[in-house]
Amino acid sequence: MKNCKKFLILFLSVLILSSCASKDGIKRIKIGHGLDQSHPVHIAMEYLAKRAAEKSNGQLKISVYPSQQLGTERECLELLQIGSLGMTKVSASVLEGFVPDFKVFSLPFVFQSDEHKFKFFESETGKQLLVSTEKFWMRGLNYYDAGSRSFYTKAKPILTPDDLKGLKIRTQESPTSVKLVNALGGSATPISYGELYTGLQAGVVDGAENNPPSFFTSRHYEVCKYYSLDEHTAVPDVLLISTVVWN
Repeated sequence: MKNCKKFLILFLSVLILSSCASKDGIKRIKIGHGLDQSHPVHIAMEYLAKRAAEKSNGQLKISVYPSQQLGTERECLELLQIGSLGMTKVSASVLEGFVPDFKVFSLPFVFQSDEHKFKFFESETGKQLLVSTEKFWMRGLNYYDAGSRSFYTKAKPILTPDDLKGLKIRTQESPTSVKLVNALGGSATPISYGELYTGLQAGVVDGAENNPPSFFTSRHYEVCKYYSLDEHTAVPDVLLISTVVWN
């Protein structure tokens, strides 16, 4: 038992050191996320890495790994908690599974306008919500605007809730998102974003819901011919850092 404990401690130590390794005085942090390289949020994170290097005179190097190279959003959050990953960007809907208060973003029509949304992000309540993640071994740094989410489908447009009946709709791994789709008459099917294209092709799901940039950069339009602009939720992305690295 003692040997097992020693091995576990050693293993976790290696993971922690690997998330922010230091060579020749240079600190290195990895950011993992699930979006395509052409997505605006990925481009923003690349800019963050560039500015961090400039501001630190090359002493801080941030490497960005897109397209789930380091795992799904849920997996990246789990790696963040134990310190084996330095930073990640996830949807607030997925973060709900770790920090329950973030479920507010998955409620329909919460924000009256973009101005209302941005005002909340900059408010004390919005900032406190970011900091509340610390008790879960991660720290929220900022919100990324992820636009508004709408339904897109293969066979027909979604003009009323009745049009969702009998359709398997991909949702994020968010209990609130699942309840929303089911309440509207659809059959919520949570699957990984990276598996969605093939899932649509194979008929695992009949449609999904996301913002226009993600719909375009993922090339889901090749499978789904109907994008119904209902903008039922405005779920932001959240940039987080492991408290192991932060502290």
